Amino acid sequence: MVKKPSVQATRRTFLIGAASTLGAPALAQFIPNDPTRPAPAPEAPVRRNLSSFRALSWQPYFSNTRNGAILVDTVSRALHYWSEDQSIYKLYPSSVPLTDELTRRGRTSVIRKVVGPSWSPTPSMKKRNPEWPDYIPPGPDNPLGTHALYLSWQYYRIHGTHDTRKIGRRSSNGCIGLYNEHISELFEFAKVGTQVLLI
Repeated sequence: MVKKPSVQATRRTFLIGAASTLGAPALAQFIPNDPTRPAPAPEAPVRRNLSSFRALSWQPYFSNTRNGAILVDTVSRALHYWSEDQSIYKLYPSSVPLTDELTRRGRTSVIRKVVGPSWSPTPSMKKRNPEWPDYIPPGPDNPLGTHALYLSWQYYRIHGTHDTRKIGRRSSNGCIGLYNEHISELFEFAKVGTQVLLI
């Protein structure tokens, strides 16, 4: 003997089915060649930071950690710091130069530390962007942020930025940028003479 479903069960099934149909996304309701139900616009691709922030060992890059060591990986857009006694290791997301032509790689060192740096465009920046100001004092409009580590290469710095959208991107004219809170921390760790390697 077959038992018939109750009226209540049938009504519940109908209501659940109707609710799921009404709640279905528009994509499921698209009908080809029906102008009243056009295909949904394709979603814009999401641009993600391709950085692979992973801890590294200093040994493949430096023969020692005298005065501390900073490694800037322009591919992963990350800055690594090791203290001289190797008790401190820090990994920071960074901005890197816009193009390979603006990217300098190799060994250098910190030669000066400045809190509240001022900024002036380099001659090549001014040539590319003649409308830029000749000087910006320290403050919220300064592209060097709150702190700067000056490198032995002329015009090159590791510095902060007030424009946090730049971090994790190819966005600079040659310098390496960090969040202001990160450059403030690195500024305390790094000293004049800290080794720096850009790869």
